Amino acid sequence: MRRPTRAAVFSIAAVATAAAAAAALPALGATASGAAPACAVSYSVTNQWDAGFQGGITITNNAAPTSAWNLAFDFTGGQKVTQGWNGTWTQSGTSVNVASMSYNGTIATGASVSVGFLGSWSGANPDPASFRLNGVACNGTGTTTPPTTPPTTPPTTPPGGDTAPPKLHVAGNQLVDSTGRQVVLHGVNRSGTEFACAQGNGIFDGPVDDAAINAIKSWKGVTAVRVPLNEDCWEGLSYVPAADGGANYIAAITGWVNRLVAHGITPIVELHWTHGTYTGNSAGCSDVNATCQKPMPDAQYAIPFWTSVANTFKSNTSIVFDLFNEPYPDRATSTSEQAWSCWRDGGTCPGIGYQVAGMQDMLDAVRGAGAQNVVMMGGLAYSNDLTGWLSHEPTDPTGNLAAAVHVYNFNSCASASCWDSQLAPVAAKVPLVAGETGENTCAHSFVDTFMNWLDAHKLSYLGWTWNTWDCSSGPSLISSYDGTPTNYGLGLKNHLASLG
Repeated sequence: MRRPTRAAVFSIAAVATAAAAAAALPALGATASGAAPACAVSYSVTNQWDAGFQGGITITNNAAPTSAWNLAFDFTGGQKVTQGWNGTWTQSGTSVNVASMSYNGTIATGASVSVGFLGSWSGANPDPASFRLNGVACNGTGTTTPPTTPPTTPPTTPPGGDTAPPKLHVAGNQLVDSTGRQVVLHGVNRSGTEFACAQGNGIFDGPVDDAAINAIKSWKGVTAVRVPLNEDCWEGLSYVPAADGGANYIAAITGWVNRLVAHGITPIVELHWTHGTYTGNSAGCSDVNATCQKPMPDAQYAIPFWTSVANTFKSNTSIVFDLFNEPYPDRATSTSEQAWSCWRDGGTCPGIGYQVAGMQDMLDAVRGAGAQNVVMMGGLAYSNDLTGWLSHEPTDPTGNLAAAVHVYNFNSCASASCWDSQLAPVAAKVPLVAGETGENTCAHSFVDTFMNWLDAHKLSYLGWTWNTWDCSSGPSLISSYDGTPTNYGLGLKNHLASLG
């Protein structure tokens, strides 16, 4: 969608980096002589395979309550953390730091919090000898490392019993997992992270903790969540409140994406709002800042944005990149060819007063960072027009490109005949994901029809949006963050459940 229905009302502050958090945190209070240690840590290797392992850590606070925490320890066997959850993980040499997330920084006296990670090892995998919580030594216990089994695949069950999301790549016109099996994504958009930060309203619009993810998963069949981002907030431009931008925004988004992965959800990370002054046809605002939808991303900030995002998430190909929400250079240019050339090549585009980052530019930034993740690209007319997508497809050395389409009842291409003539030919050549679908009627007859068409073609789709807005002013799937559907949302919920 082009704009949020209302401003955000909920925010979560995030830890900027593990090192900065450690420097800023107070030490735990001292305990009386003979009392329990200020903290205790239980470390366990829960699974191990050739060259890799999964670990879990439980931290118990026996001193005064914390408001934020940092756990430090050292690996002595050359182990490396490759992925972590429920904390911001960093490693320098043998030293590992885990900083609390916005949702688990408070540990009451006597309470515990758990974190987990995947790691690599070679030769030996000894347990860490000591742990320090906010600079204070803790009693630490470790389990005996399980024997190495013959080379196998890493575990597919992250914390909570959820099945890990598949590592994705493109084969022909399908998204497939590491075994070559087709993956069809179904899910929701979780709006808020594209606009709240630029409006001084925090980072999130509503809860994004474990309970919130469980509410999304209570809709049987949801396997993907689209995460809209704001370019200016990610890069910390001066007008964005410091608490909501730069390192704080990046840490909060990284924590949110990692929590989705830990719950078995495929995150689709996308650039929604971008910089650049545009006052032409269908302008959403006259502001140079990323406070509304622009016809195309700007070269000044979008290219470094995607370099940074790719570097942040390139270690996990379960995460999908969606380069730009809803391009509409066709509203600014005179001809369709001009619009499609602007879409792919960027630069100086007719009717757009800033230098544009084309899809090839942003794709090059992603691949230049070494990211192999699947990359989605929407077409013209707010991602509703794919007629020139195949003839203007950017060059990708990895072959991991997918087309994205947005379809609402008020779009031009909103009928089965149009889908057959315009979408089906693209889906025959490359994976096609309906990144947004919905209707503004507070009903679901239109999305029911479109989902049936998508199912018949074995295509992925996500509903807009998992926010508690009034569905009469914009397609909102829920009336409560516990997952209570609106009448419109009931269509998606029941349809996914019917798929088994």
